Amino acid sequence: MSEAEVKTESVVTVVVAGAANLAIGVAKLVAGLISGSAAMLSEAAHSVADTTTEALLYLALRRGARPADTRHPFGYGKESYVWAFLAALFTFVAGAGFAITHGVTTILVHKHTGDYRVSYIVLAISFVIESISLARAARQVRAESRRWRTTPHRFLRLTADTTVKAVFLEDCAALIGLLLAGIGLGLSHLTGDELYDGIASILIGVLLLAVATILARSNVSLLVGRAVSERVHREIERELAGLPTVNRIDTLMTMLLGPKDILVAAKVDFHNEATGADIEADAEEAERRLTERYPEVGYVFLDPTHSMPGSTGQARRTQHEPDHPTDQEATGQS
Repeated sequence: MSEAEVKTESVVTVVVAGAANLAIGVAKLVAGLISGSAAMLSEAAHSVADTTTEALLYLALRRGARPADTRHPFGYGKESYVWAFLAALFTFVAGAGFAITHGVTTILVHKHTGDYRVSYIVLAISFVIESISLARAARQVRAESRRWRTTPHRFLRLTADTTVKAVFLEDCAALIGLLLAGIGLGLSHLTGDELYDGIASILIGVLLLAVATILARSNVSLLVGRAVSERVHREIERELAGLPTVNRIDTLMTMLLGPKDILVAAKVDFHNEATGADIEADAEEAERRLTERYPEVGYVFLDPTHSMPGSTGQARRTQHEPDHPTDQEATGQS
């Protein structure tokens, strides 16, 4: 799958998820107003939060894909993380706040919900639609994890494509939320006690807070400037060290400039007998090798450095700290 195809796939995934959440949100709101169920109204708020998130993620994809210019020579990739962070911060937290507050109110007031049938129908239809949206997101996650030769779990944990990660987590949270709402409604229906409906609403709010926290932390890490994974770091170093005129890699630094943009910078000790033309040719070869293996590599900077007395000729890695002990098996998008 090419980079352009990946971008198109991400846009379609976000649009499909947004359309599904909008339709479901309206249905849940109507059912919640008819029944008075706290869990149903919380699920409506959940869908509204998800729909707003999809709109912000779509904006993130469009804004982040703008080409580089003189004021932003490395492009606008990091802007996508700003919008994704705002989506996590405001929409999820707002939805969680409503769900928890409404659940507590329901427990305290114990207001009877009324007719449950509409809520059951909406929950069932919503579950089917959300399952379809999740299946599409999961298909993209599997395709991307195969491309980076890693597992879907590690890809989701470390990917720089926060739009795919957000949609997948949203859909998973939506299905869990629907199950919680159904259980709460069912228990309240059977017992006549609105306590269970209120508890379900609170649990939906806690679920939203958990997803918001995961996405917010991921986007903050990317905004600060995260390196590629240890495995990809080693592979990039191996490609550079394999150039004919290279004696040693003193320092190798990488940064994820955006969901599909990687910067590579290295201090390289070239052989003493290498001419300027040799070094220039190898620099071009390094860029060709890296972009061929990792199309996401957009910038390659090599800084020639002198040999150090007593050096062993072995490459030294600095300025890289893996995000997790298992990063060596994680995705290149870290």
